[in-house]
Amino acid sequence: MKKNLKQETGQKLYQKARKLIPGGTQLLSKRPEMFLPGEWPAYYSKAKGCEVWDLDGKKYTDMSIMGVGSCILGYADAEVNTAVKKAVDNGSMSTLNAPEEVELAELLTKIHPWADMVRYARTGGESMAIAERIARAHTGKDVIAFCGYHGWHDWYLAANLARKDGLKEHLLAGLAPAGVPKGLRGTILPFHYNQIEELEAIVRKHRKNLAAIVMEPIHNVEPQDNFLQKVRNIADKTGAVLIFDEITVGWKLCYGGAHLLYGVNPDIAVFSKAMSNGFPMAAIIGRRSVMQAAQDSFISSTYWTERIGPVAALATLKEMKKTGAPKRIEKAGKAVRKGWAALAAKHGLTITQSGVIPISSFIFQYGKDSQALKTLFVQEMLDRGFLATNMFFASCAHTNAHIQKYLRAVDEAFAVLAKAAKTKTIYKKLRGPEAHTGFARLN
Repeated sequence: MKKNLKQETGQKLYQKARKLIPGGTQLLSKRPEMFLPGEWPAYYSKAKGCEVWDLDGKKYTDMSIMGVGSCILGYADAEVNTAVKKAVDNGSMSTLNAPEEVELAELLTKIHPWADMVRYARTGGESMAIAERIARAHTGKDVIAFCGYHGWHDWYLAANLARKDGLKEHLLAGLAPAGVPKGLRGTILPFHYNQIEELEAIVRKHRKNLAAIVMEPIHNVEPQDNFLQKVRNIADKTGAVLIFDEITVGWKLCYGGAHLLYGVNPDIAVFSKAMSNGFPMAAIIGRRSVMQAAQDSFISSTYWTERIGPVAALATLKEMKKTGAPKRIEKAGKAVRKGWAALAAKHGLTITQSGVIPISSFIFQYGKDSQALKTLFVQEMLDRGFLATNMFFASCAHTNAHIQKYLRAVDEAFAVLAKAAKTKTIYKKLRGPEAHTGFARLN
């Protein structure tokens, strides 16, 4: 029999939000149904380091997605907040421009010597839309070949106009392209990571009208058989603009873009999320010959000129370099992955792990019961004071003490899960429905 719980303040507010806000939240990845329907705290009153307080004052250790990967230094980092508060006091907006724009552009092009020019936005999705606009303006062509997930804008979702589920294996299975102009059909074509023959097939058919190749330099798996260099060669031969989406992985594997690790430079790279530690900021960097095409189009927005974003980015990048952030989050990611593997083996649970080390995840391999088992894991961990799911975004705020305490809770939770799986009582132990399935990224 299900336990009747008093509805917490966060859930009460979320029920109100669903009546006022389409979908209830601004981001699919933050919907409570994605974690624990009816019980996920939903809203926070305070966040510091890797700890979060809900609206009832309950404190949780965040061992889940850490602001969807935006807070590599930890929540409310003191150095970044100090810089931002100064910017607020000095005026975050003016008729004149913020000088920090130039300082940040100089820093980004210094970190990435192949790049000469920079444009700014404030979110990942819009920055990818800017990148594709520049690519199309530069080439005068329309078709884009892509791999992976790149936001919500029309240019990308048009993939689902060509076939019912064109994005099925690129993260967004079953997503209807409602509201996307049908005239965009055939302008965006998918290929899989490490499957160079799929990109070659697109090129054979659309070479004369290929504007860009858009992809993450790495997501779940390492590039194989010189894959990135082969993509670079195809871009060079066709004149297509190679765009690397570094929104998720940028700054996490090394100081700068992940492409620096592989020695393959794009024509445009796009950054957001971690570059400003929770404050809205995005940067589109690229070669001068390509970036100048922005002048041939209209790419302009008032709030791209506000001061807080560049100030937060400068402070964040300075702090990342000083603290050696990529190495620290790699260490945390490895410790968590090692713990998952050991504890799954201890309790006889079958899981598979994936993702780059700082953005790790695991999947329960129990067929149709896997999602329910994941939901039970979230429930058990929440009861033990952790915001946790089957993903872990490492941050500099995750200390050894946090990780060890987390793994002790995982030990207890896995014991409950193993017994439930063995006795076929998974659904009986859930206090509510199983979590919704969301992004199903396969590449």
